[in-house]
Amino acid sequence: MRTSLIALALVLTAGGASAKVRPSAMISDNMVLQQNANARIFGSADPGSTVTVTPSWNNKPYTTTTDRTGQWCLAIETPGGSFDKHTITISDGDPITIGNVLVGEVWLASGQSNMQMPLKGFPGCCTEDGYDEIASSRRQADKVRFFTVPLTQSYTPVDTVNASWAVPSPETSTEFSALAWHLAKRMSDVLDVPVGIVSAAYGGAKVESWTPRELLETYKDVSLDPKDIEPMVHYLRPMLMYNAMFVPIRNYTYKGILWYQGCSNVSTWQTYAERLEAMVKHWRDQIAIGDIPFYSVEIAPYEYGDPSEQGKAPLLREAQRKAVERIPNSGIICTNDLVKPYERFNIHPADKAAVGKRLCDLVLNKTYGKKQFPVESPRYKSHRFKDGAAWVAIDSPCDGICRNYDIQGFEVAGPDKVFHPADSVWLHWQTNEMVVSSKEVPQPVAVRYGWRDFMPGNLHAGNYLPLIPFRTDDWE
Repeated sequence: MRTSLIALALVLTAGGASAKVRPSAMISDNMVLQQNANARIFGSADPGSTVTVTPSWNNKPYTTTTDRTGQWCLAIETPGGSFDKHTITISDGDPITIGNVLVGEVWLASGQSNMQMPLKGFPGCCTEDGYDEIASSRRQADKVRFFTVPLTQSYTPVDTVNASWAVPSPETSTEFSALAWHLAKRMSDVLDVPVGIVSAAYGGAKVESWTPRELLETYKDVSLDPKDIEPMVHYLRPMLMYNAMFVPIRNYTYKGILWYQGCSNVSTWQTYAERLEAMVKHWRDQIAIGDIPFYSVEIAPYEYGDPSEQGKAPLLREAQRKAVERIPNSGIICTNDLVKPYERFNIHPADKAAVGKRLCDLVLNKTYGKKQFPVESPRYKSHRFKDGAAWVAIDSPCDGICRNYDIQGFEVAGPDKVFHPADSVWLHWQTNEMVVSSKEVPQPVAVRYGWRDFMPGNLHAGNYLPLIPFRTDDWE
């Protein structure tokens, strides 16, 4: 009798150990799938298994076979977005059902701390109105969903991530990226479809942190030897976030990529444009949907304290714009006006709502054709010197300049190359030129705007987008 009980226990144990098909963590309850797409569904099962995926919107079975490692991936046709809730059945003979699935727009949000910064804020760095957003977040339960990748690192690429899709509520939304939250709400309102955000951001990460080994091995200043990596401050380590936080989510189907990063590359601004371009190309190759949109955020004004970084932030911002010029189907927003004077030494500005909405407008205009949302900031066009002043022509794409008094952010320099704040700035209406001068500089030879680590400006176009920081010299 005892032998029979043991045998029965072994049979039951063996049966329990034979796991059913295992979808990726991204293929879970509450997810958002990209509308009007061949959306990828993927996971693992026993090697050689036949896996069938059946979505409720068309009841059409899609079938594939696992490879020798047990991995499987297939694409299902998705309908146009709506707030209808769907189910997806996945089976290798033992079916499971994924519920509360929405179909809409899906964006990957990545970078470093200003993208990661949650609605609840960071210690010592508050998110403006963050708790008001948390309190009312349940209103977005059927409109916005978040998949937040935890902060992890790995020396080798990994296939899984310990995360799941979250439905907004006061209990779940505290950790949502504040910037992405405001973007997603606005996008859902305008497009009238659900929006899914996959948030994979790591505070302090460099562009090299999100770059794969094969690219980093071509960079002479980057060592991938663990004995060199381990002593580094964790957020500056190359490759490790790419392996642990991008690789596991690369197979999901996205509409585009949102990027806010650059502060940790200020001291190496010379290589930033080229390396960001290379990273984006690789990410697009891995996501394998073509040149999906890539939209980035200019790093905010901040007074850097490290001698290797001081005075370099304007050069990094310049490099960000050069990167956008090199990367197809890309864009960038200016944030020079979105900080408060007291945030000089706070690298995490509190106003994430304005940044998220401005980035959303770029997405709506460029990707969805919503041209009623202006996205072109005024920018430097040309300059001349006359009567002891710099006459700066501004290319303003929308209704000229909307400020003609108390204009801040301009500096001028004479032959000694020493810049002084402008004490007179006024708009010459007939020529649309800013007339800039300083009593300290009787013979100006160069003019700058916002060209310091921390120098917020307040000059806007008629669309209330800010003048992009610029310089007329090439001094470093």
